[in-house]
Amino acid sequence: MTINCKGELIDLSTPKVMGIMNITPDSFFDGGAYNEESKLLNQVDKMLTDGATFIDIGGYSSKPNAAAVTEEEELNRIVPAVKLILKRFPDVLLSIDTFRSTVAAACLDHGAAMVNDISAGKLDDRMLEVVAKYNVPYIMMHMRGTPQSMQENVAYNDVVKESIAYFAERIAAARSLRINDLIIDPGFGFAKTLEHNYEILQKLKVYELLKLPLLVGVSRKSMIQKGIQVTANDALNGTTVLNTIALMNGASILRVHDVKEAVEAVKLFNLLNYEYEI
Repeated sequence: MTINCKGELIDLSTPKVMGIMNITPDSFFDGGAYNEESKLLNQVDKMLTDGATFIDIGGYSSKPNAAAVTEEEELNRIVPAVKLILKRFPDVLLSIDTFRSTVAAACLDHGAAMVNDISAGKLDDRMLEVVAKYNVPYIMMHMRGTPQSMQENVAYNDVVKESIAYFAERIAAARSLRINDLIIDPGFGFAKTLEHNYEILQKLKVYELLKLPLLVGVSRKSMIQKGIQVTANDALNGTTVLNTIALMNGASILRVHDVKEAVEAVKLFNLLNYEYEI
């Protein structure tokens, strides 16, 4: 499977790593850590040096019960950061983490390469039109409600079947607008209980039915913190364990805070698929 980013074909048959760049003051792990230009650029440089293929930048925290952010504030946070990063690293493949079409369009105008939407277009009716207009890859995630209400929407008869049905509908909507490069994200931690998260991870191969690249984002999340009783600061080892399980079950992209460790996991996983001479 390949996706076209700014004219470059990215082969996702070999898993890739996406580095997380939060420019929000209240993200659950690194909120406020990159509010200075030098810190922002140094972190991007580190992630690229460590082997990230994509950098995912967001200006709206989507953790459970996060405070709502106005469109103006999100634009004020993210557009200057996008311009700054692309001025220093013009070839970087920058993903924009937003559910707002206006934010996506503004960042794409400045050279961003793809859109990562936690709502798969359900929180902004114009998002799919914008993605189609700019002809960029689109990551669509499964979620119910909003970041403020999602943990009140966790009743499922079968979380895997229902999320696949959700994706089937969203994929059809995207295809109707001739959006070609689609990536799906099961949405670990978004309108899910701890048990739902691990059921999805256990059954991750079922998502192959959709015949699309699969992004997995479990980095330092509460499903790790609660599972082994650690804080986000101490959840790197657990993250690596779950990333490895995800790779073995078909993940094409790992979205992570810690690029070096994820790239090492991918390298070791790739050795399993190497054809050794006997």
